[in-house]
Amino acid sequence: MSTTAVKPGSARLKVTLARSVHGQLKHIAASVRGLGLRYRQHSVTVADTAENRGMIRTAGHLLEVEQTTVEHK
Repeated sequence: MSTTAVKPGSARLKVTLARSVHGQLKHIAASVRGLGLRYRQHSVTVADTAENRGMIRTAGHLLEVEQTTVEHK
């Protein structure tokens, strides 16, 4: 994931690993790890980019995805 600051109001995706990667092909498990997910029911928030959407598409049958935005604090 990027270490740059996120602009308020930018689109983000909340991704949750709903099913285990056990028994999946290596490239699917690598996409899940690339999104920062480590175990079942683990959730992360990632930027809505083409790269992240590609990883989500690869492992979509294992994931739950919600669209969110970054709020002002």
